Amino acid sequence: MTTEEQALGSRAAVRANIELNAEFNGAYVTMNALAAVIGCYGLFENSPAVVIGAMIIAMVLGPIAGVSMGLVDRNNHLLRKAFVTLAGGLAVIYGTAFILGVVHSEFPLTGEIYARTAPNLMDLMIALGGGAAGAYSMISPRLSVAFVGVAIATALVPPLSASAICLARGEYSLAFGALLLALTNIVGIQVAGSIVMWVGGYRGMPQAHPSSEWKRNLLSAAALCTLAVVLGLQLREVISKEIYRASVSKILNTAAATHKGAYLTEVRFRRDSGRMVVVAVYRTPVPFTPEEVGALEPKLPLTPGTGRVELRIRSIPVTVSSRVGYLFSSEDLTEYGRSQ
Repeated sequence: MTTEEQALGSRAAVRANIELNAEFNGAYVTMNALAAVIGCYGLFENSPAVVIGAMIIAMVLGPIAGVSMGLVDRNNHLLRKAFVTLAGGLAVIYGTAFILGVVHSEFPLTGEIYARTAPNLMDLMIALGGGAAGAYSMISPRLSVAFVGVAIATALVPPLSASAICLARGEYSLAFGALLLALTNIVGIQVAGSIVMWVGGYRGMPQAHPSSEWKRNLLSAAALCTLAVVLGLQLREVISKEIYRASVSKILNTAAATHKGAYLTEVRFRRDSGRMVVVAVYRTPVPFTPEEVGALEPKLPLTPGTGRVELRIRSIPVTVSSRVGYLFSSEDLTEYGRSQ
């Protein structure tokens, strides 16, 4: 058997395997429903380990790979079949998570849920890289898809579950954010998979006009570009917020150095009636006075969009001592307070 014949045989096996994994059957429904159950309870418990367990058993990579292969291989039958299977699997996951969200409506939203409600451009880049790795592992005879592919594809289960849970609580903004993350993963994995498969020689009829390639992938390309713009803007906003918070924290740390025995432990930010409220928490033997707060507040940078900043300082009493005695004795504190 020649090298070309071996390559053709290998591609035929890959095509057959992808078509098999794109089928909608009882096992597919059962595993995705169980993945949603595990994922939801992992989110409720705020347990990354349990969430990863849900990611491992879900079966979503198969239909996404089928969509990618159907597009680049010009196989409309596989494309329709994989799309229906993918839509059905997503519906099973979302419906199961929504039911659990209603049943356990008394559970608070956890950090694992909130972490999936604000996607940005970095999430799209992760999806593209993951999709490329998964597709390459599927078409390469030397790599196993068992771990790489499944782990990538099931990154959809946590954000879908988080979205359904938030929707069940009436948190529509958070639900949309998590759903956007799931859509980002789907589009990123599918587009990267199509590119890798096309480069790997899965191009259907070679006599087809090149323009037909773009037409078949136009929707995916448009979705990818749209997500890139939206998520890029969100990443810019995240970076802007982090820069602002870092500058505020630096000023508040400087203030701690001039206040006897003070130590900045936390800075909180929240919007209230069109202004930014900054709450600084200090551990200090002597509370900050209103005069000190008033002198420090104008030094804080203005926030984009509001321009108004209000500083509030929470002073937590603390006693500092060493092996030779108290570094801040009651007499020192009294004298310090009188001098202010």
